[in-house]
Amino acid sequence: MAIIETEAALHEAHRDNHTHRDVSGGWLRPAVFGAMDGLVSNLALMTGVAGGAVSHRTIVITGLAGLAAGAFSMAAGEYTSVASQRELVEAELDVERRELRKYPKDEERELAELYQARGVEPGLAREVARQLSKDPEQALEIHAREELGIDPGDLPSPSLAAVSSFGSFALGALLPVLPYLLGATALWPALLLAFLGLFACGAIVARVTAKSWWYSGLRQLALGGAAAGVTYALGTLFGTAVG
Repeated sequence: MAIIETEAALHEAHRDNHTHRDVSGGWLRPAVFGAMDGLVSNLALMTGVAGGAVSHRTIVITGLAGLAAGAFSMAAGEYTSVASQRELVEAELDVERRELRKYPKDEERELAELYQARGVEPGLAREVARQLSKDPEQALEIHAREELGIDPGDLPSPSLAAVSSFGSFALGALLPVLPYLLGATALWPALLLAFLGLFACGAIVARVTAKSWWYSGLRQLALGGAAAGVTYALGTLFGTAVG
């Protein structure tokens, strides 16, 4: 008896400790990737211009222009993308709502067949579908989840997506410009701060992946550094050709 109770206690403890990572990434993933996008793109833009042997004032203006243009572009693109997706979902929900209103028995049978396909006994599947179909809004929610894979009560907001994209991109794009705004006249302080930001972004992303923080940080640092190096070389080449 004691052995059985001990095993039950161990099983309960294991179940309580059995957790998973948030595989969707929640808000952290889009925020960090938005900042990383702004950081890499603006750093590459500024190093490309710096490679052309221009004044630090020109580099600052380029960085600020890149920040503004990129942030507004990201916001507009994200708003359009999310709004279009939401409109499509709402249109499909309207179709499903009309079907439930015009053919309730057919939709109830369709729901029962879905449960049967998942292994539920036919009689039980029909009874579950019947009870769930009593409330039209609940029936719509269940059909949307089962057939479309969406939650009608949790549709994304285009405005929130746009504002979030604008803010995260602008924050990342600001890092390589910041040393110049604080009085720097050389490129290396901007590179140093940007590289620290790249490593930090990579390390933070490791929270929603199975990789170690240092590996993720170094990988992002290498990718961002490569982008900056290539654009600097191209800027030098273009500057020499134009000169």
